[in-house]
Amino acid sequence: MKRSLTCIIALFVFCQFVVLNAHSQITQSAPGVKKISVGIADKFTPYSFCSELPVNGALSELPAGKLPFDINDIKVNVNNRGVIVEIPLDDTEQLYGFGMQIGSFNQRGLKKRPVVNDNPLNDLGYTHGPTTFYVSNKGYGILINTSRYTTFYCGNTEKNNKNISEAKDTNGGNSVEELYSNNTRASGHVIADIPGAKGIEVFVFEGADLKTAMQRYNLFSGGGALPAIWGLGVKYRVKADFNQYQVDKMAAYFRDNHIPCDVLGLEPRWQTASYSCSYVWNKSFFPTPDKFIDSMKNKGFHLNLWEHAFVSPKSPLYQPLQSKAGNYLVWNGLVPDFADTAASNIFANYHQQTFVNEGISGFKMDECDNSNIAFGSGAWSFPELSQFPSGIDGEQMHQLFGLLYQKTIYGIYKKLNRRTYLDVRASNAFASSYPAALYSDTYLHDEYIRMILNSGFAGMIWSPEVRESNSVKDFMRRSQTAVLSAQTLYNSWYLQNPPWLQINKEKNNKGELMDNAKEVEADIRKLLNFRMSLIPYLYNAFADYHFKGIPPFRALVMDYPQDKNTFNLSDEYMIGNDILAAPLTEKMDERKVYLPEGTWYDYNTNQKYDGGKYYTIKPSFTQLPIFIKAGTILPLAKPVEFVAPDTKFEITCYVYGNATKTTLFEDDGVTFNYENGAYNTINLLWNKNKGEVKRNGKFKSYRYIVKRWQVID
Repeated sequence: MKRSLTCIIALFVFCQFVVLNAHSQITQSAPGVKKISVGIADKFTPYSFCSELPVNGALSELPAGKLPFDINDIKVNVNNRGVIVEIPLDDTEQLYGFGMQIGSFNQRGLKKRPVVNDNPLNDLGYTHGPTTFYVSNKGYGILINTSRYTTFYCGNTEKNNKNISEAKDTNGGNSVEELYSNNTRASGHVIADIPGAKGIEVFVFEGADLKTAMQRYNLFSGGGALPAIWGLGVKYRVKADFNQYQVDKMAAYFRDNHIPCDVLGLEPRWQTASYSCSYVWNKSFFPTPDKFIDSMKNKGFHLNLWEHAFVSPKSPLYQPLQSKAGNYLVWNGLVPDFADTAASNIFANYHQQTFVNEGISGFKMDECDNSNIAFGSGAWSFPELSQFPSGIDGEQMHQLFGLLYQKTIYGIYKKLNRRTYLDVRASNAFASSYPAALYSDTYLHDEYIRMILNSGFAGMIWSPEVRESNSVKDFMRRSQTAVLSAQTLYNSWYLQNPPWLQINKEKNNKGELMDNAKEVEADIRKLLNFRMSLIPYLYNAFADYHFKGIPPFRALVMDYPQDKNTFNLSDEYMIGNDILAAPLTEKMDERKVYLPEGTWYDYNTNQKYDGGKYYTIKPSFTQLPIFIKAGTILPLAKPVEFVAPDTKFEITCYVYGNATKTTLFEDDGVTFNYENGAYNTINLLWNKNKGEVKRNGKFKSYRYIVKRWQVID
């Protein structure tokens, strides 16, 4: 009888599994994008909050992709624990993604749990930008559409479903090296474990190669972000307790010394309460905010305000949001239920009326991630057991909070037809269309460089901001990386003077400048001038991100997925289609650089290099460690100190090798009118030692003026 009962139970479980899989559906969500649906999917998922439609036209133009396996071989099991998804994986595949991973690059053989966190220690998967999305160098991407904490086993587990005679021989496995080697634990699947789920949606992105798979993901998310053109200049965050007079004095310093700067960021003391936030101007520090905003605008500065989303009892937003917030407080402040449209609208409408309509150009959305859940001391934010009026729980809200926060703020600017460039400390999947740069309170330089590459696998923008430095050398190397990133940002929230005038914090705040302060200042001016020269090229790269889905900053493996030397190369990256960057850290006086196939030019010396080889470079502090691909026409502008609405960039076209054509994207740079066709495509043509400029489009004004051509050979 006992045996019969066991058999009945086993049969029931088997039948339940079969029934669930029989009810799975495979549908076409967009060209090259399929969705597997099994069971009852959660209400609150990353894609449920994606308000941008897939860019079907651009998706259709991508080359057809083909999976290296049959899509029916993706197995989904719904059981008492939750959902388990198994995706085929061959022995030669390399995997990338899971959001803004800090400690790892190639994820093959690793266990990853992408959970939002402010201090992602020990490479467990904690990150500011968790996504349940990965891509393979075999040319496809997989996204598990869930906001639950999910664990991925990336080919490092093996099921007990083989006979002993069929098991893989690991040659005994007696050494420590063998014990901890990923190769001895390789399996034929990626396994995703989603506890608590009763069903799931799995998106499959087909690509002709790795880059095409990423393009499909970004285009399916609504296309990549196209920030306001002024956001590609330089941003400087002033000291946290600066008042109106001190900010004005800092603005004068930049203009008087001809140091480029487009954005000044105000830190917490601008408002009457910061932890939690009041969102009310501190009149003792900023007695006339309206006049102050106008004054900064007249000097060519955009203002960015620091805040977080925890609403103080002192805030005008407290009463309207009290019934539309979670049942736990953070720093005695409300946690708005951003999963509820009504709560988001209340928050957004207040910000629009109070700040955006008055001229504030953007916000720094801080602390929307989570405290370090691995350790109890110093923990903050709401607990996972929290409940919200919309029905979302604390775990899912943690994963989505930064995403929904930036969506709320970005929606203000979109509605007003005014572009912005935001800062945010957490994000999630399908965020490609948001012009918000992620940042971190961690500060290891090599990790910051790695995250530039990983941002390309996440559909996110990363800002390797410059704060404190150990030495002038450290500061200059960090500045080079910032100049060669999606946002050049100096965060001087605890410094009285710019860090290039005094590295030592204590001396800086006493006004004691370095003996060589002016020399370092001159070097910084050179780096920032190069950044301003690069804006037309960068803006075109972001246009490719928006219209074509190509990440503007990406790992070399995305462009060279068959080159084994790129599989684990996590400190070099492509900027647009033609520039390869290889930053140095304080530890380096020189470094090895791998150049993939083709011919490359050292930007500083114009020396030519054959691809497929390693070289040693030793750039100075003012020489950017970049290489230009042969066949490139590189458009560099005469530097400007800031980008105004009427700025016209004077372009020099540098012709490398047998270059014939490149393009620039031209529009007003500040509105969304380009979505209605108000832009130009500028073709820069080089033929028979002669340059030519051809404009096509509906934008009536000229922003770019080509002044000269220079051949590099």
